[in-house]
Amino acid sequence: MAADGANSKTTVSLKRILLVLNCLMLSIGTTGGPLVMRLYYIHGGKRVWLASWLQTAASPFVIIPLAISYFRRCTMSAASSSGSPNPSPILIKPILFVAALLVGILSGVDNYFYAYGGARLPVSTSCLIIASQLGFTAFFAFLLVKQRLTPYSINSVVLLTLGAVVLALHAGSDRPEGESNGQYVLGFVMTVLAAALYGLMLPLVELSYHKAKQVMTYSLVMEYQLVMSISATIFCTVGMLVNKDFQAIRREAKEFDLGEFKYYLVLVSSGILWQCFFLGAIGVIFCASALTSGIIVSVMLPVTEVLAAIFFKEKFSAEKGVSLVLSLWGFASYFYGEFKQNKKRNQNQNHEMNSHIIP
Repeated sequence: MAADGANSKTTVSLKRILLVLNCLMLSIGTTGGPLVMRLYYIHGGKRVWLASWLQTAASPFVIIPLAISYFRRCTMSAASSSGSPNPSPILIKPILFVAALLVGILSGVDNYFYAYGGARLPVSTSCLIIASQLGFTAFFAFLLVKQRLTPYSINSVVLLTLGAVVLALHAGSDRPEGESNGQYVLGFVMTVLAAALYGLMLPLVELSYHKAKQVMTYSLVMEYQLVMSISATIFCTVGMLVNKDFQAIRREAKEFDLGEFKYYLVLVSSGILWQCFFLGAIGVIFCASALTSGIIVSVMLPVTEVLAAIFFKEKFSAEKGVSLVLSLWGFASYFYGEFKQNKKRNQNQNHEMNSHIIP
């Protein structure tokens, strides 16, 4: 019994460490990805399919931690029982593989929506719109994985929606120079669709974990992310081939305002940062829930807005200020509700433990 308790505590501790690491990756990706993408567009980049492709093209980097995990499993297997066959290098089963492929296609569509919006809108505006993904995540999590909605989470969804509405009512006030009103509005709509689709994807990932019919480990989560990213990359590669983006990369690099070397540096940095984002999001869902992943994305968006205002000198208008206040109010409402729920849950668990103590 003591050994079981020690193992349980070790598992919980490892999961907390993984949660912290994935929250860190997700935070870096959430802030860095949009900024580097906007840097690409501001200095002469025009290829939307290329920007979409970059969001998942760095997925082969996941093979490195997967290989380390596999060798670790082999070492543990050899130490535990001599003569036993080496564990399989591939853990994912057909059902989960198909789920990852389908979610990956949705991810490819979402990447295009977001990249198109990023080409038309300032970072501060797109971030405020993307903040509404928490509302979509809460709604779809309620439908798909029976995530309980509290008055605080409902209040949070309403406030985040109002924040997006405030921006929509004043759409065009921060339109970039040389861009038509129609292009700006289309970019706004595409970004809203990106937020909605991403809000659907997170609960779908959590649902596929529940329906996997196999024990979910972090190695399996990384395999899921790899399959999902490759599927999204293939989808965007087709778009690039149709749009002839591969042939245009060399020409665009020579015309890039910051120089050819920095052009390729921007592309590589974008791929790595977005991979941090997706791997972090998938990891947080594994360690906590889809809604927690959505919350972290939403919490980091105001940081991205401030950095955009500093680095790109973006105009931060009154309506953006109102939208930001509503978003922060929504985050605070959600966190307070979660705090109360966790406190109540812990009290109930302590009460149950005390009731089982034999005098």
